[in-house]
Amino acid sequence: MAAAAAYWLAEHPAIVGFRWSPTHLWFSTWAFLLGSLAAYVALCLALDVALALAAQRLRRRLAVPLGPVPAAHALLMAGASSAIFAGTLLSAVAEIRDTRWSWRGRSRSTPLRWLLCFPPGTRSSGRVFFWSYAYYLSRYLHAARGVLAVLRRRRSAAPRVFAHAASVAMAFLWLEFSQSFQVLAILASTLTHAVALGYRFWVGAGLPARGAAHVALACQLGLLGCNLACHVGVVWMHFGAVGGGCSGIGAWVFNTLLNAALLWVFFHCYGKRGVDEGSGAASTKDL
Repeated sequence: MAAAAAYWLAEHPAIVGFRWSPTHLWFSTWAFLLGSLAAYVALCLALDVALALAAQRLRRRLAVPLGPVPAAHALLMAGASSAIFAGTLLSAVAEIRDTRWSWRGRSRSTPLRWLLCFPPGTRSSGRVFFWSYAYYLSRYLHAARGVLAVLRRRRSAAPRVFAHAASVAMAFLWLEFSQSFQVLAILASTLTHAVALGYRFWVGAGLPARGAAHVALACQLGLLGCNLACHVGVVWMHFGAVGGGCSGIGAWVFNTLLNAALLWVFFHCYGKRGVDEGSGAASTKDL
């Protein structure tokens, strides 16, 4: 069973022979990225205005009842995140195994340094970039949570819509510029989402749960801490530890700015509301 999983997640010809191409892959052009993000923000804004006008007319706060849709979406995303995590992990191990021979003349090169700093000239092809592409596509599906937040009239809907749009843009940049450290970022992000959204499904399905707010907070803090550590590692390697620098450093700078904005979103969502020390019901809605 393990061998079959390794084949389908890391050794299948479609995975090994993957190559990022704006002319042969879905959703891989700048025009589509910018157009889809503009349409996404416009849709969320239109829904928010329509619900605000309806609430003003009815003189009460109006939220669209969504039933099991948020829980079902959380389960779908938890499953997709788990698959991408497993595929990325197995693919990274396979890439390190297959390319270790090329490091023999570079005494300071290690698997960790490869994970943090792709050599200049790296192309977006092969196993790990296949799963990076899968992660990029999953960001569009995950962005539906921003629409759900608007429909449910969450007070933090606007920052979350921005966060989802920024996540799509960052995933695109990883592929377009073969950005360094993306393997670790994908592993951390998908593991966090698998746990948090799996727990969100558990809570949304009405199953007993304690400390849900702390699970959400711990996942977010863990992801932010991992991103910070990776950024520090990339800076250290690009400017001193690795000769020649790291691949995609220009996109990395823009990525850093987006991550700083996402950090603001995190403090905006959690700082105002705080963590419910009781049942944690309110906080689990933001998972």
